[in-house]
Amino acid sequence: MWVPFGRRLPGDLIGYQWIDKKKAEKGKLELLKYKGLEKLWTISDVPGGAAVIVAGKHVIAGGDKRVTIADRDAKKVVATFPVEGTAHGLAVANGRLFVSTDLGHFYCFSANLKDHAVLPELPKFYGENPPYTKAAAAILAQSGVSEGYCVDLGCGDGSLAFELARASKLHIIAIDADPDNVARARRKLTEAGLYGVRVTVHQGDPTHTSYPKYFADLVVSARSLNKGVSKNLDAEASRLQRPFGGAAVLGSVDALRKTVRGPLEGAGQWTHQYADPANTCCSTDNVIQGALGMLWFRDSDLDSPSRHGRGPAPLFLDGRLFVEGTNALRCVNAYNGRLLWEYPLPDILKAYHGEHLMGTAGTNSNYCVTKDSLYVRVGKNCLRLDPETGKKLAEFTAPQSAEGQTVPWGYIATEHGLLFGSIANTKHIVKYTYGKSDMSQLFTESSAFFAMDGKTGTIQWRYNAKHSIRHNAIAIGGGKVYLIDRPLAAKDLLIGTKKDNEHPPGDLVCLDANTGKELWRSQEKVYGTTLSLSREHDTLLMSYQPTRFKLPSEIGGRMAAFKASTGAQRWDVEAKYVTRPLINGKTIYAEGAALDVLTGAKREFAFKRSYGCGQLAGSTHLMVFRSATLGYYDLLSPKGVIDYGGIRPGCWINAIPAGGIVMVPDATAGCQCSYLNQAWIALYPIE
Repeated sequence: MWVPFGRRLPGDLIGYQWIDKKKAEKGKLELLKYKGLEKLWTISDVPGGAAVIVAGKHVIAGGDKRVTIADRDAKKVVATFPVEGTAHGLAVANGRLFVSTDLGHFYCFSANLKDHAVLPELPKFYGENPPYTKAAAAILAQSGVSEGYCVDLGCGDGSLAFELARASKLHIIAIDADPDNVARARRKLTEAGLYGVRVTVHQGDPTHTSYPKYFADLVVSARSLNKGVSKNLDAEASRLQRPFGGAAVLGSVDALRKTVRGPLEGAGQWTHQYADPANTCCSTDNVIQGALGMLWFRDSDLDSPSRHGRGPAPLFLDGRLFVEGTNALRCVNAYNGRLLWEYPLPDILKAYHGEHLMGTAGTNSNYCVTKDSLYVRVGKNCLRLDPETGKKLAEFTAPQSAEGQTVPWGYIATEHGLLFGSIANTKHIVKYTYGKSDMSQLFTESSAFFAMDGKTGTIQWRYNAKHSIRHNAIAIGGGKVYLIDRPLAAKDLLIGTKKDNEHPPGDLVCLDANTGKELWRSQEKVYGTTLSLSREHDTLLMSYQPTRFKLPSEIGGRMAAFKASTGAQRWDVEAKYVTRPLINGKTIYAEGAALDVLTGAKREFAFKRSYGCGQLAGSTHLMVFRSATLGYYDLLSPKGVIDYGGIRPGCWINAIPAGGIVMVPDATAGCQCSYLNQAWIALYPIE
């Protein structure tokens, strides 16, 4: 049996034999180089990647949540059984198979493989421990939390932490003020094999820890089992509980009191590429302000497309952070970075993996989220996933083109139970003058727009464009859809000197989101390439996207606003700006300009950042962006741009301020900058 060192098995077991034919004829076999290997057999559908051993005629493979035994003579799987965690350790002795997993579980199977696995009890390092055994069982039952991060405030000698670790998958951070307690807890937990793996013990005041707020899935207190809950202990527990479901179970074992933290008051969401289907590029979050500090970080272990491919922005809703990688969609707990689920989507962002691509700067995103649905377009289809579990709920197909052809799904958005989409124009492929990467699968325009029921996929209505609909020129809000129906920009297809082709103006159209009925249409100076909507101020903003790597049609230098309810023009002004505009309350912000939403009057905006082609992403009081490294700008502070050094955002939007924090999943793939630290991070206000 030959297994490539350092590689995961691809789901197959493959047997090889090294043969020297001349010596084999004499009854002697000799190991040869790799190129002399002869494949003998293949057995499919086995777990792979963690461990493989051979015992007699059996090949035993361990992987995620299962172990498989295959008969290499019969060339088939003869047994498969589940385990908790990933099987990293395999051994055979005295007719028994022993398995250890990364969760600290040990299994023993008999030779006939018919017995159930035995999960041996950990030695009783704490002796008979009935009060804490009972307390741990009651806490787990009442809280409903058995995974994630747990804090034990006033842990004593670690008895409760020990019992919780034995009975759950929790990672426990314990703290006690007494140095003797801390020493005893560390010694006993080390002997139990739990210290530094499942439990960590710190010395400090349990009522005033230095732990970051928001991060705990569960808060307990061994001290409170005997001494009750003080006001300060209760306040610290509340501070540490994560929003959107963090539990605290405190008090004596016969009178445990459970509290569950709900949504963070004032926290905003980020459900679409530009915050919302209105393209404001600004969440309603009013929590984030002031100096920012580290809440959590984790390894960058999700393959992502090149930062110059400008992949989709991360999304945030109800405590969950959604991030799309090259081959999968991942959901993590936004307040501690813990993986909640991952849905495989092979090559989902392959089109975005290249040097200097238009990416989502032109295509818009390929996924969006609402409370009960996470939508992601895949080719001509759209998947509906459960945001909580990642389970696939449905799959919808885009309607055919006017010519009766099945073409890819283009634009995507959701609001009030409706799923909006468009039928992509696969012939209009824009090009950059800078870079020659393949953009043949990056569709920026569509021939039709449609709405369907977000749960059943039933088409509600369809709008066939008179000319074409640019994905950036669609905004949705307040039960209305706004779009620009305009001839294609021929100049965007050209590289070189032919950039003076005229881009004809178009129609600004308002449709009823539920019926598709046309509410109004304007042809008054409709020149823009992007739309954003301020529902609060009944204003539709028309502008350009005159960024560093702009298309020839993004000429910039001008903005206009219309009354969203009627289509009447509010204002049309000259403005110098080099980023996509952001709408925050009554102000439009862009690098180089700040304007009043209602009048177009210029406002003071002393904004200057270092280099970088990322865009501005805002919340009520804060904007984040690339400024060489990560930069942020507090609108309530005179300090101007503040740099958070050592890490850089991607080349469009991957830092989002929402949920009371700033989330920055890694988007640096391909970067060779000398200051680079590759990681997922989340920052929170520390002042």
